[in-house]
Amino acid sequence: MFTGLVDDVGRIEHVAQSAAGREFRIHCRYDDLVAGESIAVNGACLTVRTLGPGWFTAAAVVTTLDRTTIGDWTEGQRVNLERSLRLGDRLGGHMVQGHVDGVGRVIAMRERDDALLFDIEVSADLFELMVPHGSVTVDGVSLTVNELPREYVLQISVIEYTRQHTALDDLRVGSHVHIEGDIIGKYVRRLTTPYLEAK
Repeated sequence: MFTGLVDDVGRIEHVAQSAAGREFRIHCRYDDLVAGESIAVNGACLTVRTLGPGWFTAAAVVTTLDRTTIGDWTEGQRVNLERSLRLGDRLGGHMVQGHVDGVGRVIAMRERDDALLFDIEVSADLFELMVPHGSVTVDGVSLTVNELPREYVLQISVIEYTRQHTALDDLRVGSHVHIEGDIIGKYVRRLTTPYLEAK
């Protein structure tokens, strides 16, 4: 479990195919990771395989590659990192599972005063989970749905602090991003679907 509050921006140093899947060596600031630890990399919960001072490796299996952008990650790319939540930690974002629900595409960006607005196109099933001022995770960052400007499009507003402390500032129009819907919304949809389909 995570909060969507990124605590480091790592950089991919090496990409390889191994028996564990598509494997990445990621440079980071952490010096106390342990093998087997869960870590969110751009919002996808991965397992630390090997590690050393300032780096770790993680791998993505085919089922993870099917629903994420991980297959397109390249050496030199910056990625958002968050270690898993510990009991007693502050919950400053929202409850994030690290289970990417789908991939969205940035279709517009514009500055508005002191914020950067992103319009992100998502699939119909992801759009059902979005509510204005509700929570959404974009590339592992806990954000608020600013508005839903039209069908299948959600808008987020990114403040300067978030731009400086995450990899979201690397996004451009056409970039693909990991989307995780709010867990409460998922359960509400699951519980209400049989009743809505019965009408």
